[in-house]
Amino acid sequence: MSARLSEPDYQLVWPRSLFVAEASRLLNIRTESDWDDRCVLLLSDAFVSDHVDGPVAAFGRIPVESADPWNIQPATMTPRQKFLKDLMAQADCLHEDPPPKRPYWRDRQSSSPRAGDARWPIDVVVREFVALVYELDMARYLDRRFDVDCEDQPRGNQAEVVIERELGTTDVWPLVPAILSSDPDLFYTVVEFLHDCVARPRKPIFYHTWNDCGWHREEFDIETGRTVYRWRVNKIFERSDSGLRMAEDGEDVGRLVTVTDGARTELVDAVVNRADKEPTTDQVRHALALFRGRGADRNLKRSAVATLALVLEERRHGVLADAMTKTDRGALFEIANGFHVRHQRADQKRDYDEFYLDWIFWVYLASIELTNRVIDEQRNLRPAADIEW
Repeated sequence: MSARLSEPDYQLVWPRSLFVAEASRLLNIRTESDWDDRCVLLLSDAFVSDHVDGPVAAFGRIPVESADPWNIQPATMTPRQKFLKDLMAQADCLHEDPPPKRPYWRDRQSSSPRAGDARWPIDVVVREFVALVYELDMARYLDRRFDVDCEDQPRGNQAEVVIERELGTTDVWPLVPAILSSDPDLFYTVVEFLHDCVARPRKPIFYHTWNDCGWHREEFDIETGRTVYRWRVNKIFERSDSGLRMAEDGEDVGRLVTVTDGARTELVDAVVNRADKEPTTDQVRHALALFRGRGADRNLKRSAVATLALVLEERRHGVLADAMTKTDRGALFEIANGFHVRHQRADQKRDYDEFYLDWIFWVYLASIELTNRVIDEQRNLRPAADIEW
């Protein structure tokens, strides 16, 4: 199957890790009577749908074979269940993005950037976003918040009522690209608001054939839906020149934040995903939310830096005392003490450009990650009885 997985009709529209997690969860409940229907929904949601062939079609071609009804968790899988297991096991072969296209004649003769490489203006970004929301709504991701929109029982104005109540504005739904393009602040607000509305329905109820209404679903999972939404929205914003993306972790998860490079994104992931290890994680999450929020000004960034400096200060005579000399520990605080960041002293530098705050923030965040690694090493070296939890 591996060669087939690199074809365009097997392209994921989900993060690969999420597909693996949901496939694994589904395989663990494979005695459910509606397992095949649940699997069809998973494959329909996780893969591109604009091809005649693909995982859904391949799954449908496999003959139906029931598992042993007397065995609660059968040791052997049905052919259809094995298909999902094999697909999950070879997930590394699946593309999260369209594979690079070989350039055609015109592109090979031109020295200018290919059309697909150009940054999208806001009207294109809005158009793609509206198409994404329509796709997710058709897949019932908004039913939990906006009610079911059925051919026999239309949703009515429930979406408009919810939006007006939450955002205090009217004439937003249905989404109109021209209106959102003309008001970027409204557009970005709607992007964040809909993140809080989506939930992925995992369980099919029945397929409504009338006017091709589609699957009716239930068992809504909020976290999975929001993960899909953030990932799909960020794929759109990556093509834009807005300099924004949806935060995928931290206190500001689901909110638009300024873009950072890959190395700093990995640093953020490493620092904030320590909730079970360090009580200071909440302070770091708060500092990140202050610093990378859209429109964060000098005062907010200074508060963010001060918060990180406080985390390091708390570790100065404990964690760092075992790993660094007194002189080296003091060097970490020369920046914050020399610039007007934490204290209010007359000898501090006050008239400095804002990019210094950016520099200090990332230096301190990296320093916190360094101390996290020191903490991990200390815990591994100390006897379990000596560790206070």
